Amino acid sequence: MKYPIFLNLESKRAVVIGAGSVAARKILGLLDAKARLVVVAEHIDDALKARCKNTDIEFVEAKYSNDHLVGATIAFAATNDRKINEQIYKDCQQLEVLCNVADEPDLCDFYVPAIIKRDSLQVAVCTEGNCPAYAGHLRRKLEEVITEDHGRFLTELEKLRQEVFNLVSNEDKRRTILGTLAGDEAFEVFKKNGPKALGDWAEKIISESED
Repeated sequence: MKYPIFLNLESKRAVVIGAGSVAARKILGLLDAKARLVVVAEHIDDALKARCKNTDIEFVEAKYSNDHLVGATIAFAATNDRKINEQIYKDCQQLEVLCNVADEPDLCDFYVPAIIKRDSLQVAVCTEGNCPAYAGHLRRKLEEVITEDHGRFLTELEKLRQEVFNLVSNEDKRRTILGTLAGDEAFEVFKKNGPKALGDWAEKIISESED
């Protein structure tokens, strides 16, 4: 079993070696994560550059060198040459850079899961590289269950959480209230009647806890 983790890559150096369709998917994900991104390939298509317009990506059109990995937190090997991908993995091990080699689970320090993203809510499905297609299948099924409303609810829930911390000093009461606010009943109130109704409902829950 692998240890699941969400990694904060904001402003961290991330290197993608390769510029094909697989690399492009990695690049777009890393852009969303606000990584400091370097893309290395002997040829980088103009279409890819256009998709990344107005970003701070550093494009390096050159043969791969382990120098490109210096200072990196994470690297993706996505070339169409297995030997080069293997060399990238070996170099990453020496430089202590986390590495993912496309379609080679045995040459991965981590796997990229299928993601459901609803605002700041993210749900990941991972098969440890054994069958990414099945992870994608499960993601599509879960997308029908976890909707945009859940993401918006989480945004409101964070506001209420801060309010609870400000108003309720007793730790046990606070934990109970937060558990109630994160429950299905609260979500249904929000879904049917909106943020104001949820806020009113939360105020009632808080005031009842003080009795």
